[in-house]
Amino acid sequence: MKLTTTLVGASLAALTALTAVADTPKPAARTLTLTTKSEAAAAQLRELQRRIESYQFGPATQEQARKIVELDPDFALGQYYLSAVTPPPEGPKLLEKSAALAKGASEGERRFVEAMVLARGANPEQAIEPLKKLADDYPGERPLLMILGQTYAQLGRQEEARVAYEKAIALDGSTPRAYALVGNYHLLSGDYAKAREMYRLARTRIPPRVAPGAIAYSTAYTHLYEGQPDEAIKVLRDYAAEYKDTDNAASQPEVFIWNSIARINLEHGRYPEALAAYEKGFQSVPGSPLADQDKQIWLGRLHHGRGRTLARMGKHEEAWKEAQTIRKMIDEGGERGKQFEPSYHYLAGYLKLEEGDYAAAIEHLKQAEPARDPFRDLLLARAYEKAGDKENARKTYLEVVNSKQNNLERALSYPEAKKKLATL
Repeated sequence: MKLTTTLVGASLAALTALTAVADTPKPAARTLTLTTKSEAAAAQLRELQRRIESYQFGPATQEQARKIVELDPDFALGQYYLSAVTPPPEGPKLLEKSAALAKGASEGERRFVEAMVLARGANPEQAIEPLKKLADDYPGERPLLMILGQTYAQLGRQEEARVAYEKAIALDGSTPRAYALVGNYHLLSGDYAKAREMYRLARTRIPPRVAPGAIAYSTAYTHLYEGQPDEAIKVLRDYAAEYKDTDNAASQPEVFIWNSIARINLEHGRYPEALAAYEKGFQSVPGSPLADQDKQIWLGRLHHGRGRTLARMGKHEEAWKEAQTIRKMIDEGGERGKQFEPSYHYLAGYLKLEEGDYAAAIEHLKQAEPARDPFRDLLLARAYEKAGDKENARKTYLEVVNSKQNNLERALSYPEAKKKLATL
């Protein structure tokens, strides 16, 4: 039996004008035909899509996806969504299974899964045209617009991403994620007031007991870009207080929030406050339900934060003791410890930079991250500049400015890099 279902999901002024009517889903337009024997599986898939658009991730969402597959193991789109919420190495295997099942599904379902295989592959740009055609052919499928927007954003095509998100809001504006993603567009465009307004609209659509982490953090970033660390810290402190009463707190302690507060303090010259925040955050770890391995990782991050802060305070000998502790933790971790080698080089490069050994700092920082990290690049650019290598300094500052990640690393590094480019 085939079931047909509606997968419901400009300028800031235009978006705001849409808001009053966007919260009410529009009349049904053409949607995918879901090939499943189970009405319950189809209904739970619709709910799962809405959970994702409401920032309800984690174990509960994974469990719901598993239940959909249990209700109908041959449901191609159910298998696809299970793959989407399951981390590697299992996630990619489930994606392959969904692709095999999709060959016997409805045309739209098959095309959806085939497009997602491309979007999650090595060349996501190949998914753009199939996704655009799907969105045109099935205008009632809000998830297609969201996925299209995210694929555009991944490729750096921010304007096209914004248009897709705004179309999703026009179709159904009752969930928060599309508003936050439009906010990210304005943040990366440098219009921080507009970004905050979009984050405010997103915040009003967060379900009860769901941690609004992406929204709180992005709001804090807008203040960092404007040179207002106190405002950024206030947003994160408020979030830390709110976080304790969310469902997320049951599985993840608030240590990550306090580490972010510590980093902001550290990079704005507030060293005692930074140390205190690192310590406060780690206090939530020992009694938490985290696995011992994860607790050990957070202990390593505590030593990492202490080392960077002590170096900034000029306590270089004490800072290197923290680096040696991390070196020992990695060595004792055997094969599993090797993944943390870049973290050690990051800290060593940071400490060498503070000591004035710029050649050593450059060598360590080059090994610090396998992928681009705007703040690592900022440290590397500082080291090049101090070493008198203006060409590489300018090139690396430009990497920071051109980066498009919406994260704390960029928010902490972008303002300085932009100023430096004007003087080098």
